[in-house]
Amino acid sequence: MKKTLYSLMLDDNVMRQADQMAHRLGLTRSAYVNQVLAEAVGYVTPMRRINSIFEAVESLLLPSPELVPFFTPNTGLMSMKSSLEYKYRPTVKYEVTLSEDPSPTLGTLDVIFRTQSRDLISDLTSFFRLWKGIEDRCFPGKIAYALYDGRLERSLRLPETDVSAEDVAEAITSYVSLFDRCLKGYIAGHMDETDIERAYRAALGNRKVLI
Repeated sequence: MKKTLYSLMLDDNVMRQADQMAHRLGLTRSAYVNQVLAEAVGYVTPMRRINSIFEAVESLLLPSPELVPFFTPNTGLMSMKSSLEYKYRPTVKYEVTLSEDPSPTLGTLDVIFRTQSRDLISDLTSFFRLWKGIEDRCFPGKIAYALYDGRLERSLRLPETDVSAEDVAEAITSYVSLFDRCLKGYIAGHMDETDIERAYRAALGNRKVLI
């Protein structure tokens, strides 16, 4: 979103109150004033839309015992934690980052795991490669992947049509929930490659928004 420097004459007492409120919200003075003005004129800023998406994701995940969401407004970041069914119950964290300027992608999904077990690292890497292979067949050349030490990064596709914040939230929730369910099934030995591809394609047919 393009931003321009403006000079304004404002009351000192007003700005003191504004600075205090900005601090409480974790915003800079400029960001807070921009937010207040946007609300006054009825304009939804990109960050307000991101907050609405994450608030909706949080609501959708509340009934779920599998994924625990963590969200701080105005950061553009939301994380979800899950535990694998594997010996000492290692934790997997999903981090969704959305961009205020969603071009050419909506944002990224990072799957972060911390373990010293070589067997688990090998299984996780095998699953990530399996998942990438499925998505490459379904969306050739449209999704970017990167595998780092202890982290998988996947781009989130920009919806092809204008959709609501609630629709995007549902798409993110459904995708992460599917990924988490298939990852757990694979690591626990309950799902093989055929099961996972079948589950992915079945979910694909039910999605209103693809990311």
